[in-house]
Parts: sequence; structure tokens; C-alpha cells
Amino acid sequence: MTKHTDPAGGGPAAAGADRPAAAHADGSAARKDVAAGMPDWEKRFRAPRTGLPDWAEDAPDRALFVSNATGTFELYAWDRTTGEQRQVTDRPNGTTDGVLTPDGEWIWWFSDTDGDEFGVWLRQPFGGGPDEPATPGLAPSYPAGLALGRDGTAVVGRSTDDEGSTLHVVRPGGAPVEIYRHAESAGVGDLSYDGELLAVEHTEHGDAMHSALRVVRPDGTAVAELDDSEGGTRELGLTVLGFAPVAGDSRLLVGHQRRGRWEPMIWDPLSGESTDLAIDLPGDVSAEWYPDGSALLVVHSHQARSEMWRYEIGTGALVRVPTPDGSVSGATARPDGTVEYLWSSAALPPQVRSTTGQVVLDPPGMKAPSSVPVEDAWVEGPGGTVHALVQRPEGEGPFPTVFDVHGGPTWHDSDAFASQPAAWVDHGFAVVRVNYRGSTGYGRAWTDALKHRVGLIELEDVAAVREWAVTSGLADPARLVLAGGSWGGYLTLLGLGTQPDAWAVGLAAVPVADYVTAYHDEMEALKSMDRTLLGGTPEEVPERYEASSPITYADGVRAPVYISAGVNDPRCPIRQVENYVKRLAARGHPHEVYRYDAGHGSLVVEERIKQLRLEIDFATRHLGLEQAAPAAPGAGPEAPAGPGSPADPAEPEVPAHPAAGPGRPPVRDS
Repeated sequence: MTKHTDPAGGGPAAAGADRPAAAHADGSAARKDVAAGMPDWEKRFRAPRTGLPDWAEDAPDRALFVSNATGTFELYAWDRTTGEQRQVTDRPNGTTDGVLTPDGEWIWWFSDTDGDEFGVWLRQPFGGGPDEPATPGLAPSYPAGLALGRDGTAVVGRSTDDEGSTLHVVRPGGAPVEIYRHAESAGVGDLSYDGELLAVEHTEHGDAMHSALRVVRPDGTAVAELDDSEGGTRELGLTVLGFAPVAGDSRLLVGHQRRGRWEPMIWDPLSGESTDLAIDLPGDVSAEWYPDGSALLVVHSHQARSEMWRYEIGTGALVRVPTPDGSVSGATARPDGTVEYLWSSAALPPQVRSTTGQVVLDPPGMKAPSSVPVEDAWVEGPGGTVHALVQRPEGEGPFPTVFDVHGGPTWHDSDAFASQPAAWVDHGFAVVRVNYRGSTGYGRAWTDALKHRVGLIELEDVAAVREWAVTSGLADPARLVLAGGSWGGYLTLLGLGTQPDAWAVGLAAVPVADYVTAYHDEMEALKSMDRTLLGGTPEEVPERYEASSPITYADGVRAPVYISAGVNDPRCPIRQVENYVKRLAARGHPHEVYRYDAGHGSLVVEERIKQLRLEIDFATRHLGLEQAAPAAPGAGPEAPAGPGSPADPAEPEVPAHPAAGPGRPPVRDS
């Protein structure tokens, strides 16, 4: 079957090398002329991006990917036999959420409105043609996973404020049949090869950070349960990695946390037998099946880098799959045994590579300039050693320094290419990225440590790294910028209020600013996450929401504040941002706000460039530095809206699929 999930950061993507020449001979010279006078930081955004192709299980030469070739990230179909590629979607705010049916005949894609993430599935023939409703009879919702069977059956996960989580089976020509409903978060995990077993991830026990699993028949009849949380009494989670891709095989690959980190095991829900793989690698370990079911492709993440291995199920042999130093953001094993993977490092732009040694997709046009490599800093913090990634500009410090705080919070910064930090380095800033408590990649205890004192714990770690950066001579204490998007934007606003003497400028993109209002306005899956993090609703634990809310400390903010927000954002809704801005305005505090007509970020390249240009201009002006680039026309305290779409401003270079179900916890970053 084909499932729609988050494949470790590598979803379908970009425009590739085998496109017919006529398709990219239109204006190459003109593009070169434009690029000649363009600064490197802007080239990194505009350079065509390719992501990991998603291929049809029973037609592996049919693939789907995302490209920014038109200036907006959209879905593309790729016939690997003929080399033909064509654009599938074309919407003002972009599209990244798509999947192929197992036979490769249809492309399903999720259609929302202006980045609000609330919509329906449409489908289009692989060879082209009009879009049509894929699930007639199902009302719009937030997506909660999708699995497509070989007989044409679809299992659709939905989430709404009124209904909670529901799962529906849609057979060819039939009406949708609801087989699951619960108020807490749940989603489609995977459908077995023969379509007779469905794995469901759920948080019925109320802990949104630690899912349990249930395997059911297509009619909803329960087959087996697996709940390491023991009804929510233990902080141990499970996530579906996929059923075996072989006929007659009911084995399910499951991620678990029993030894304090993510690692895989094999569970047969029919026999109840489970196999503990005990892969002897440090850090988090994820895996997917090789197509014949005899081995696993293991992606190992440790200390902000990743590598790949082949694990032989029969013998337990573990063999390294060679990759360069850096980060593998997604990988897939092909039927011929080769592996394709999306790789980058902080210094070198992303490429889709193959273990054959070839570059799988290499789009025409300008190439993204390289940046500087990251250095590792290990700093003792109040809760243990904190890992930070540092990039330095040319020259001698101390430098003006941007503390670029990642979103999530269940995410981590890695040695991967990112245009935004590279741009700050080009403008003479050092960039420090902190994998604070709450980040993934450093064990379950580190990820789970932020509960109840939400935001405050993360900022203790940021403060420790800030002190190291200043005392080591890296950072100029008078020119420190706190910045981030989504959860990073939240930590920025909270840090400006709780550490007012530490920061000279704050830059917050799509932030949580008023936690209570955000809770009441946000999508249901995030309400569940907030109840887990803070131990209840705002009415049940008001003191915790107050202590963790940036608006509580708004009157103490001293640094100038820049905020950008999407007016259709379902994750960090606009009303709570406006509440915070009104508090700043009431006391005449220096601030600027940029509102754009989209959701949780932008898939439009021009919009991404505009937003970063506004941030750089704001920071350089308020730090008394030479202005690096003119602000966009009309940008000021109340800048006009621009286009965008649902992706986090601190996202990977090529957008990946949003998570299909709770699995690993729901996050504010898509």
C-alpha cells in the first residue's frame, strides 16, 4: 500500500535532470544575467530545489516530487522510464502534500485554502488531466493521515474541532464509512500489503507526546493493541514505520522508546510476536523496509548528523551505507537494492543522491552558493550538556550574533543546509543554533524535559549558550539578536520578556504570543499537545499558562521587536499575535509587524526572500549597523500583506510531508 506520512524530512520534491531539454531552454540566458548581480544569500533561495522522489510501490518508475522551479513549491510527476516531467499542481500559495497510488495511476494531493491546512483530498491521473474529488462525501478537515490500498481502497484520517479524530474507509464507487472516532489525537499509520490490516496511532490516554498503536480490520474491528505508555502512566511512545511490503506478510515495523531513544522493532499483530532489533548505534534510529522485506534501511541520527546502514533481518548484520558527512533528510530503498537519499550539510546545498554514485535529480538553472560549515559547541546547562551549532562570518570576533531558535519544539537543528542562517553569515553575523531541552535527537528524557515549565526550560539552555558565546569572544553582548519561527518565535517573544537585558533585538515569525488565546484558537491536535505539555487546559492550570505566555511579560520587553504572522495560520493563529502587538503599542514600544495572506509560513520563494530582507533590515537598523539591503516597499510598523502558504519559516530547504498522525508528537512546525 501507499501511505502518506513524514519520511524523516524527505518528501516528494523538485525538478530534475531528465527533463526534456525544451522544458528548460526557455530563458536560461536571461536567468544567468539576473543571477550575475544577485547576492549569494538571495541565490540560495532562488536556486531550484530538488527533494527525495516518492515512487509508486508497484510502478517504481513513476515518481512524485516537489519543485520550486516556478518560484513556488509545487508537485511534479516524473516518468523515470521516459524522463518526462510535468507540473501537477499550480496554486498561488504552493502545494507540497501529495502521494501516489500503489499502481502509479493516480496522484492524490491535499487542497486547503490559502495555507489554512483545512481542506480535502483531490486526485489527478499520473499522465495529466483534470483534478477530481478523491473522497466524495467527506467534509473538509485537517489531515490526519492517508493510506491507499492496492484494490483502490483509501483510509482517510481527519481532524476537526467538533469531531476530534475520525478515520474513514473509502472503497471505489462507495460512500465513506467511519471506522474510528475519538476526541484525542489519532491518525492513519499504515495499511498492510493486502489491505486487510490497518495500523492506527492514537493518544486516547491523553498524552499527545507518547502515542499507542492499535491494529484493526478495515471494518474497524480491533486485532491487536500495543501501548508502551500503559494507559498514559509511562512516558513511552510508539510510532508506525510501516507494514512489510510483501504479500502475505503481517509484520509491522514500529518505532519505540523503551531504551530512552527512538529505535525500531518488528511486531506481528496477528501472532503477537515481537522482535527487538537492538541496533547498536548511539542516538535515535529510524528505519524503513527494503522492498523485498529481507532487510531494513536504517537512518541513524546522532549529535546533529546522520548516516545510513543496512540491517539484515535474518542475521542481524549491520552494514554501513556510505554517505558524506552531514545530514540525510530522507532516504528510500529502491527495488534494485540501491538507496536514494536527500543529503546536505551546513556548507553544501542539498542533493538527491544515489548509492550508485549518481545525482538522481539535478535541476537546471543557477546553483545555490555554498556557505560556511558549522562548529560544535557543548555547553554545560542547568539540565545537562547543551549542544549548539555555530557558524562564523569572516573576520575576528566578537560578532553581532543571531541566536536562531528552532521550532517544534520536538525538532532539532542539524548539520544541514539552511538558507536563512547562511544569509545572516553573509551579512557579517555569527549564527548560533541551540538544541535546547525539548529537542529531539538527544534521547527521550531530553525531549520530555520541558513539561509544565514550558518555554522557561528551553530559555535556560539558550541563556547558558549565550553566556558561553559572550565569554568565549564569539558574540558581542551589545549586539545579540534572538530570532526564530513558530515555536522558535514563541521562545523569542518569551525570551525578550523574561531575559530583557540579554537581547538587543527580537525577530519572531509566526509565534505563539498569547498562550491562552492561542490554545482556544488553534487546531485540535495542538490543543492536545498543549494539554500534555502544560498538564491541562488554561482553565485547569491557569498559573502554568500565565507563566509560559509571552504576553505576561510584554510590559518588561526592552528590545525592539519584529513580528511576522500569517493571517490564516491554524497553528499560531493571528488573534493572539494581535493581542501581543496591542500590548507593545499601548506602551509605545518599538515594534514592526508584517502580516501576509497565508498560513504558517510561505512556499513562495519571493515571499521568503522578502521576509528575510525585512528581518535583516530591522536588525541592522536597530543595532546601528550599516543597512545591508533596502527593505521591501511599504514595509514598516504595519507592512502590507504578501502571499504565502503552510510551512514553517525555519523549515528544511525542501518542504516535506506533514505528519500523517500523532506518531511523534504533533508540532507547530509543519
